[in-house]
Amino acid sequence: MQFLTMIRSRAAAFRSARDINLWRVPLQLSLGAVLLFAITLIPDTLDKFGVIHIPSWLTMGSIDDARAILSAMMGAVATVLALIFSVALLVLSMVSTLFGPRLLYRFLQNWVSQFTIGLFMATFVYICLVFLVTHQNSASTFLPQISLITSWVLVVLSFGFLVYYTHRVAKSIQNPDMIGAIVDDLSIAAAGAHLLGPHEGTANQPDEESILRRAETGTKVLCPKSGYLQQVDHDTLVEAARTANGLIVLRFRPGQYMLRGEPLAALVPAETAAKLKAAIDLGVEIGRHRTLTQDSEFGIAQVVEIAIRALSPAVNDTFTGVACVDWLADALLRLAERPSLRGYWYDRDHRLRVWMPSVKLERLAKLAFDQIRQAAVGTPAVLIHQLDAIRRLANRLPDPCRQVLSDQANAIRESATALVRLDRNDLDAAWNLAHAALEHLPLRQHSYPAPVG
Repeated sequence: MQFLTMIRSRAAAFRSARDINLWRVPLQLSLGAVLLFAITLIPDTLDKFGVIHIPSWLTMGSIDDARAILSAMMGAVATVLALIFSVALLVLSMVSTLFGPRLLYRFLQNWVSQFTIGLFMATFVYICLVFLVTHQNSASTFLPQISLITSWVLVVLSFGFLVYYTHRVAKSIQNPDMIGAIVDDLSIAAAGAHLLGPHEGTANQPDEESILRRAETGTKVLCPKSGYLQQVDHDTLVEAARTANGLIVLRFRPGQYMLRGEPLAALVPAETAAKLKAAIDLGVEIGRHRTLTQDSEFGIAQVVEIAIRALSPAVNDTFTGVACVDWLADALLRLAERPSLRGYWYDRDHRLRVWMPSVKLERLAKLAFDQIRQAAVGTPAVLIHQLDAIRRLANRLPDPCRQVLSDQANAIRESATALVRLDRNDLDAAWNLAHAALEHLPLRQHSYPAPVG
């Protein structure tokens, strides 16, 4: 029972980490504004009853002055808050058009946007509360001086942060910053994928064929719903399999789409099914969207999507396509410098407990070149830049990737048959350099026939 409680808490933590919205931070800050109002109201109340005395230099005039100031601040904050929402929706629309709808989550996750909206919401709530308690009638007069000064401070802080918000928005919608941020997140996610949990150990790479044969003898667990495999809580599954003395063989890796009723996993031996099904339900997250947490392909695909949109006839932005090629080369280099993206996990006794299909660096390299090459058939600048990236990566990627790079270089050369002679000469010169770097052969000179006519 205690073990299942631990699984549920960890699964809830993973869900909250991927939950993206624009209301949680504003709600928290608004509740904080209510608490701040209750705190600042204490010295104002004590001053009204004569318990303490607020210095005269802290006052903000008469009660009419105070209500006029509060009204002005309330109107200004409400206007700017509406403007911030308008800017946020405009930015989201622009991002969806230029970068693709799959990148909207990056702006929804941006803490600056959430905090700016929340800060103005909190300031508005605080000023409304101060305005409500500030009154004068025949029976009594209440002028909360400390709360008035706090309102002024909150307004100044809000407008000061608005400048920083504008700076961040202007910076985030620039193509190089967006592309570089994706690659940075990909590197961080790849590094986190290699971290071992408290229940995990290490051992040699297992034999894939023998594992799949063992999986045929186990109990199948079917996918409860259709969607993308977003994240696998390896540590929880390893501990569950260790406790049951079994093996969990997952049929999909993060980023792959699963249909409801397809085999999700096999539990070996079959007798462990009753103990491990609960761990599978809570340790494997399925959703409608792909996430970058354990899905390196998704990071590469995001940059590729930006490049394809930039190279479309409607946009025709060659420089963004070239920038994407540069950053994709950096992404491949970062992934190559880390340990292999394994698909197996051992317990502390070095016994295999969890296995799933692993993503190969060769697949990521092919993904980084294929669609951009296809979209850039009529853009020699991008094709030449891809060949230059292949040349620079040739000696820095593992040997299995060399064949992929060689195939890509040849495909780029074959796809450029419609180029004019000058562009074709430049492309073939780049192909020669890439080919020499891949094969360690001397450069070969090519002659081209004179154009007809």
